[in-house]
Amino acid sequence: MATEGPVTCRVQVAEHPRLLKLKEMFNSKFGSIPKFYVRAPGRVNIIGEHIDYCGYSVLPMAVEQDMLIAVEPVKTHTLQLANTNPLYPDFSTGTNNIQIDKTKPLWHNYFLCGFKGIQEHFGLSDLAGMNCLVDGTIPPSSGLSSSSALVCCAGLVTLTVLGMNLSKVELAEICAKSERYIGTEGGGMDQSISFLAEEGTAKLIEFSPLRATDVKLPSGAVFVIANSCVEMNKAATSHFNIRVMECRLAAKLLAKHKNLQWDKVLRLEEVQTNLGVNLEEMLLITEDALHPEPYSPEEVCRCLGISLLELQTQILSPNTQDVLIFKLYQRAKHVYSEAARVLQFKKICEEAPDNMVQLLGKLMNQSHESCRDMYECSCPELDQLVDICRTFGAQGSRLTGAGWGGCTVSLVPADKLPSFLANVQEAYYQSGDRRLAPEKQSLFATKPGGGALVFLEA
Repeated sequence: MATEGPVTCRVQVAEHPRLLKLKEMFNSKFGSIPKFYVRAPGRVNIIGEHIDYCGYSVLPMAVEQDMLIAVEPVKTHTLQLANTNPLYPDFSTGTNNIQIDKTKPLWHNYFLCGFKGIQEHFGLSDLAGMNCLVDGTIPPSSGLSSSSALVCCAGLVTLTVLGMNLSKVELAEICAKSERYIGTEGGGMDQSISFLAEEGTAKLIEFSPLRATDVKLPSGAVFVIANSCVEMNKAATSHFNIRVMECRLAAKLLAKHKNLQWDKVLRLEEVQTNLGVNLEEMLLITEDALHPEPYSPEEVCRCLGISLLELQTQILSPNTQDVLIFKLYQRAKHVYSEAARVLQFKKICEEAPDNMVQLLGKLMNQSHESCRDMYECSCPELDQLVDICRTFGAQGSRLTGAGWGGCTVSLVPADKLPSFLANVQEAYYQSGDRRLAPEKQSLFATKPGGGALVFLEA
């Protein structure tokens, strides 16, 4: 249940090769053994891209790839972080007055986000230190939420060290808020599914208030994740935050057009709620109120009756103040149509018609087209990978995660899975101009996994 805290299990570490290896590495690193372990999964978003921060429901599921942290509380006020991957250097800092550098999305900063979020929630200072060894199996910058899984894992680590209790919903909300310390204006889907996931079911995640509903996926098909191998770090580029601000500006212009209190409006969903209309009507209002040509900052100011300084200091985030064009019509059209597709997807899953897989696939294809053309968050490699997946039997295929790189998710009839995997492997990963090293390849069928856990050694 979402009102309960994450589950704590007792395990025989010797029977779990990954835990045992982590315990041995921890011992050689810190000269002691971990007191407990925490796991938080990555996720794949099946449908509902770039709409959580606009206030709309999304439909993700947890994947088996995860972040796993071995932890030992210590008496000193020092946080010592190490990673099993040698690419990520050790880091140590005092537990008080944690500083997070927004200009550098280094791996340890995501841990610090989760740590600081819990620390600030309880208003604590003088926290005891801890030694932590992190082991991640989620490919970085792949759109499967490796960074949010680390924030969530760190939050649960800190909560466990403190001996405090929070519900899964409270943890998800704290971690969603604290990840913004790194400079990403995200919406909360990734942290929510990391805590609220349950094995065997996808979840419709709704916001304000945060809640999760089971969505039973079709039994005759599987979801396959394919990594384009183009890395995109949300915190290292401004693409993501520009889209957040374009949606915010679109919401304000729509609100002004409809004589609402536009200065109080932040999200596109608020405009719909305030007007009391459905999503189809919001698409018509968007056609009426916004023009397809890009808006300059000066035109936005004229529409809202504000100065350029007010726009920059009161509405735009620090890293979007120099943006010269805003595509407000396109972004609003994507958000309202994508929000409708999420609800249609859930309805089809509930009604389970005979042609369910084809109908769901069609919605996924429409989602990708909208992400590519209206939201412009795809890239040539993702578009090529989507085309290859559809060619070899996927009923639907789309980018997943923030985009601009990362992964696709495809809905594949179960009987076509072996040939689909072999053909996509050859067509994308083994093609002449892209012979990728095996560790860079990431093509696998997945099913809904469980949420964050604490492991104690039995």
